[in-house]
Amino acid sequence: MNTPVSPSGPEYADGSPVRLGALVPLTRPGWVAAGRHLLAGLDLAVREVNDVGGIDGRPLELVVRDTAADPERAAAAVDELAGLGVAAVAGEYHSVVARAAAARADALGVPFLCSSAVFDALTEEPTEWVARLAPAQSHGWRIYANFLLGAGHSRIAVATQPSVYWATGSRVLRDHLAPRGGTVVELDTNALTPEALCDALVDHGATALLLLVGHPEPAVPIVRAVRGDRRLAEIMIGAPAGQPEFAEWAALLGGDGAGIPFLRYLPEHLGPLGERVGKELRERLGEAPSFVAFEGWDTVAVLAAVLRSHGADRAAIAESWPRVAVEGTRGPIRFSRTPGIGVWQWAWAPVQVVDRDPAEPDRFRILHTG
Repeated sequence: MNTPVSPSGPEYADGSPVRLGALVPLTRPGWVAAGRHLLAGLDLAVREVNDVGGIDGRPLELVVRDTAADPERAAAAVDELAGLGVAAVAGEYHSVVARAAAARADALGVPFLCSSAVFDALTEEPTEWVARLAPAQSHGWRIYANFLLGAGHSRIAVATQPSVYWATGSRVLRDHLAPRGGTVVELDTNALTPEALCDALVDHGATALLLLVGHPEPAVPIVRAVRGDRRLAEIMIGAPAGQPEFAEWAALLGGDGAGIPFLRYLPEHLGPLGERVGKELRERLGEAPSFVAFEGWDTVAVLAAVLRSHGADRAAIAESWPRVAVEGTRGPIRFSRTPGIGVWQWAWAPVQVVDRDPAEPDRFRILHTG
């Protein structure tokens, strides 16, 4: 699927576009709502670049490929996009998928700016070809663990599915909570029905249950079961991976989906740029833009600045990561080398713990910032 150049843009003397590849989950089992928001941000920014003359008089063109949360499909898409002559590849939401894309981009010598995936080990070895806007999982989830402790929760249960991403999240929480007197017990949702999971929560005396599982299955049935169990009336449900961010969550769960804290990568107050972009994104999406939509816009803003200053040569783009200085929707963006992370990293995007207000589920409450 190709996204056309904005018809409202100027006429270009040189008709050859500068192409950017975009990896986005647009079909199941990918998180389609996240993919839709990510693409909205990417596309809006491309159209705005073209409205002011493109890249040195050449239009910027987004060449979109649906990853459907499939790592092999993403790696194949990077191969295809490289063959189509893209200057760089951008996007992706799912961490395991982004890791496959990053490995292929590194092998092919194609710059990859990862928009949303948080997996710390985005590449097995340090690389000059990959940069990332989203904060690393260890950074965000430690902030979430601090929120749990501050809210008085030290007996934590996590509902899990087999996945490197969920396993890593569990380890981050356990490593951070254990020295501070916290305990983490894992409950395998492949082995437990939602009702059996409720029994296990009672047996363990957990005061918080974290959903380290996919959406909508099995997250939604688990929330319904816990909310409907009188024995668990006082338990806090949390979702550090951000499932409640999207309107689909509220539509499926209604009031049961409120009061579930999650991580969101936005500042407490957007500046003028963020406010303007947020208004445009709302009009495009027909709903409040998620932080993922802002990540998409910021991705293209970074790449457009790099293309204007360093040209479309792939090696030149990769060499430019440490010299990036771009005003994004959520603050100034610069990349650096961060201990334990093998890619160029924005350290850090703003991090919040928020939930949907039980009194008004369409409104978000900021509970903690890090």
